[in-house]
Amino acid sequence: MCLVKKTMKSTLKQLRNYIDNSEAIVIGAGSGLSNSAGFEYGGETFLNNFEWMHEKYGYIDMYSASFHHFNSSEEKWAFWSKFIYLERYKDGAKPLYIKLHEVFEDKNYFVITTNVDHQFQLSGFDKNKLFYTQGDYGLFQCSIPCHSKTYDNKESVYRMMNSIKDCKIAKELIPRCPICGKEMEMNLRIDSRFVEDEGWNKAKDRYVNFINENKNKKILFLEFGIGMNTPSIIKFPFMKMTYEFKRAFYIPININRSYVPEEIEGKSLIIQDDISKIINAL
Repeated sequence: MCLVKKTMKSTLKQLRNYIDNSEAIVIGAGSGLSNSAGFEYGGETFLNNFEWMHEKYGYIDMYSASFHHFNSSEEKWAFWSKFIYLERYKDGAKPLYIKLHEVFEDKNYFVITTNVDHQFQLSGFDKNKLFYTQGDYGLFQCSIPCHSKTYDNKESVYRMMNSIKDCKIAKELIPRCPICGKEMEMNLRIDSRFVEDEGWNKAKDRYVNFINENKNKKILFLEFGIGMNTPSIIKFPFMKMTYEFKRAFYIPININRSYVPEEIEGKSLIIQDDISKIINAL
């Protein structure tokens, strides 16, 4: 037991050293970070809010239920308005994200994330240093889409949610595109219709510029909770840049086991542990 504690203490010291001594830090965040922060898709959260989805269709968690082909738009938005409210608007910033911000607020950082829960902005991270690659629960887009623009959805979500009766929303509240009149959708990258609007493209440009401006410095690629569902978005590029940039270092932190190619083993530190435990220790 003492050896385990000593090893973890040593690992945390190394992590702290890399964070403090890097000239630039690129934070990559995946679903494991939000899971560690307390987002729950199943259990009591699901049953307390979507008991009808369990009784009617047999679902036991919000994620699985989100792929359901609903019988009507009114039923669909009864589910999605409550889903968006719970994941985007109900609680504000999670304590873990607030602590993460405290660790990095004075650093030269940039965040790229596949998460769509807006937690980085809610917890105080500079929005000009964030790139949400997969969208945001807080945005709607045309389902066609007939144009490349997104729309804040908070007011619409609250109206729909408050109108729910018999597991359906009022028909007149179904969100419609202001241009073509077709039904709106969440701005989530689930297929080729995902809208990369002006804000998305500006964030991408800022991310690319940050990499180019700092690639010759002591740059740290730091992952929180990124698995192998979509490794081509963050994980593989981080590994590639670590290999290519002479002074780069790579640290993946995940509750599940990570790996690194042998080409960058000497430029990496793998940390397999609960993310909240690591951040709290920092």
